[in-house]
Amino acid sequence: MASRAVAEKWLADLTNLPTASGHEDRVVEWVQGWADRRPDLTTTLDSGGNLYVTQKGRKSKKPVLAVAHMDHPAFVIEDEEGGFEFRGGVDEPYFREARVEVVSRPNGPTGTVVEYDPQSYHGKIRFTGDVAAGDIAMWRFGSTAQKRGLFRAPACDDLAGAAAALAALDKARGDADLRHFGVLLTRCEEVGLIGAIHAAKHQTIPSGARLLSIETSRELPNARIGDGPIIRIGDRSTIFDRDLSNLISRAAAADGLKHQRRLMDGGGCEATAFGVYGYQATGLCLALGNWHNRGNLSEVEDGDTSAAIPKLEEISIDDYHGLIDLLLLAARSVDSEDPLVRRLDALYETNSKYLS
Repeated sequence: MASRAVAEKWLADLTNLPTASGHEDRVVEWVQGWADRRPDLTTTLDSGGNLYVTQKGRKSKKPVLAVAHMDHPAFVIEDEEGGFEFRGGVDEPYFREARVEVVSRPNGPTGTVVEYDPQSYHGKIRFTGDVAAGDIAMWRFGSTAQKRGLFRAPACDDLAGAAAALAALDKARGDADLRHFGVLLTRCEEVGLIGAIHAAKHQTIPSGARLLSIETSRELPNARIGDGPIIRIGDRSTIFDRDLSNLISRAAAADGLKHQRRLMDGGGCEATAFGVYGYQATGLCLALGNWHNRGNLSEVEDGDTSAAIPKLEEISIDDYHGLIDLLLLAARSVDSEDPLVRRLDALYETNSKYLS
């Protein structure tokens, strides 16, 4: 079972891997190696490259799957001249003469963005050295120092979610009551939830599975970093499954686990796709600073484009460990009876006389 320090090492390993939509190979390799060292786990790649990690042995309950995506916004180099496609959502001011570096190979060359078309997501980078098609580049960040109580890395979204899911799975191993708990890691979320849609449309996900879609979601005024992991009842597109959300919320409150329950409408979430295709899904997330590496995002959205400075993403270390605990609590609670029905029935029996 992973200690707190080991879970933080996995967090650091995963959030510093080079990744982009369609180029999640390094993350897949890391996770498969992690699972291979645990003979009671098995990994499966579906036809879209999504990675399914489950426990061996007979299960007495329908699956509960923690879902996170393996990609992060990044520059995908298309030719030796530095032409690129940017895969992910980042505002145009962040590209203006931005300094970048190739991160998919050791000591990759640095460069400066000299062209960018926000309509096509294509542009050009002038590099100091040779590049090749398929290289992944990210912004060059200023300070990389850690801050007290926070964890900072290039790609918390959503590799921090993947790390939390795997840490929870490691803790679930050996517990017969949690053998139904597994992990689904998806591809190409940043270009439209594509991996999640593929998994739903091609039945990668077992019938009857309950899905806990994990995100690191933009910090909001009422959803702050450090106030606990978040039970996400919806995103900017839809509301998630009521029963799952309520059961997990009540279990967290009864357990005394520090948490928040919020509508996180700053962005979209894979739970939306799962719900559309008929699966029971809700969301869990961590409040995230510098979402998609966009430092000073509120100022930029208010019109101050000079504030567009790429920065490392930030989460709370305590929130991360709280999310691991919340995942396990959720896996235990989703088969519980919802007490709300009994409470409403009792109210009706007592007070229906007023309808006469």
